Amino acid sequence: MHGRNIDGGFQLERNTLRFLCSVLIKSGTRLEICKLLDPDVFADPLHRVVFEEIRSMGAVESRHLRALLPARVTRRGFPDFDLKQLLAPHEVTEKEIDHLFESALQLLDLSHPDEGRRPD
Repeated sequence: MHGRNIDGGFQLERNTLRFLCSVLIKSGTRLEICKLLDPDVFADPLHRVVFEEIRSMGAVESRHLRALLPARVTRRGFPDFDLKQLLAPHEVTEKEIDHLFESALQLLDLSHPDEGRRPD
């Protein structure tokens, strides 16, 4: 594991998934972030599976992604998966999207701990 606070990490993961599912980001943006994120930074098994499914769908429109995600996650071994609960509050505001994006950036830092932010 990457040595982070479990509760904070759980919220970072959830916020990142909410960001990736948001209608406020373009499918190309989602695809680029998914390419950069390492699934191993998701400590929660459900979050990891949700991320892997989001990533495997590629550059699909977010409404289509949210329609397909529940069945795909259920098939991966989470029969009680509730997308609405994961994404609650369901609608992300313009103001909140910045906060969710910050969570994604923090997970990106965890994906590449040896890169950047190190003074030479």
